[in-house]
Amino acid sequence: MKRFLDRYLTVIDSFIIRKYLGTFVFTLGIFIVISVVFDISEHLDNFLGDNTSVHDVIFVYYVGFIPFYIMLLSPLINFLAVIFFTAKMANQTEIVPILTSKASFYRFLRPYALSAGLIFMVSLFANVYLLPFTNKLKVSFESAHFFKNDDPSKSEVHIQLDKHTFVYLQTYDPQIKTGYNFTLEKFDGDELRERLTANSISFDSLKNRWTIKTASIRYVNGLKEVFKTNLPPIDTVLDMRPVDFEAHDNVVSNIYGAMSLSVLNKAIEKEKTRSTGVIVDMQFEKYRRFVEPLSAFVLTCIGVSISSRKVRGGVGLPLGIGIFICFTYIVVNKFALVFAIKGGFPPLIAVMTPNVIFGILGYILISKAPK
Repeated sequence: MKRFLDRYLTVIDSFIIRKYLGTFVFTLGIFIVISVVFDISEHLDNFLGDNTSVHDVIFVYYVGFIPFYIMLLSPLINFLAVIFFTAKMANQTEIVPILTSKASFYRFLRPYALSAGLIFMVSLFANVYLLPFTNKLKVSFESAHFFKNDDPSKSEVHIQLDKHTFVYLQTYDPQIKTGYNFTLEKFDGDELRERLTANSISFDSLKNRWTIKTASIRYVNGLKEVFKTNLPPIDTVLDMRPVDFEAHDNVVSNIYGAMSLSVLNKAIEKEKTRSTGVIVDMQFEKYRRFVEPLSAFVLTCIGVSISSRKVRGGVGLPLGIGIFICFTYIVVNKFALVFAIKGGFPPLIAVMTPNVIFGILGYILISKAPK
């Protein structure tokens, strides 16, 4: 390994990589410490009022909180770190000797690409394997302590259980796992074959089945109909769970971000049948995990191109431009999510849009950078 590094990495490469990663880790650490301090001050009443143990706060909530915000802030911190130390190198006339030697500008970018590649791999691993576990800890803690008084139930829920079966539930009480004004309909193509209505339906977690109470069933066979009323309680197994009728809008981190990739894929396949209106959120979360780490390369290219030229005012001007681009990137990212959920934009295209737009910008800036 040492031979490989000595052969392909020069002293300048090692210097830039140390500067890059050192500035990135140091800046990210400062922002995380500030985020934790502000979060403690905001939720101190929740921690003290619920008699929450220090162990749960540290090893449950903040074990989920810190990785979540590391991944949330890392693209922007990466961008600002590249601008800061590259502009400082340019201001101290350290880049000019490199470019006036035999090294080309693209050779100068090699240590940046290697550092961005390392950040990309860590981000990809965290998004796919680590964050679903830590987000689950964070979401469960928030649900128990921050949003416990919020109404977690949905109303007017329509679900398609399979190709022929549709259910409707007007209201649901998650405390007793009981829904009211329940309707189940079975179709043969476009023709209604069976319609069941009931005052209530309850979930028995021990038997893992639903109990339908005060039911009436209407069987339809062409022009012939059979109607049965006041049936005794019916125990049945339906492809739905209490969680299908519980809302998670008040949870800070998306509930789908707490699902492992395999669980999320199964939920997407089931949602394609049920059509409850959340499949775009699920698909956006899935694609985001793989596409978002690519921002390490995109933002690094932009950062190097706008800060490798020595300008009057030192680091201030490139850093100001970088902060403006950061806000623009955040706005484009948020608009992409809104267009996907509200505007019918394909989730994969919506996820890729920020990186594509800023990737084109990075290519233009790199082609015009001083060489």
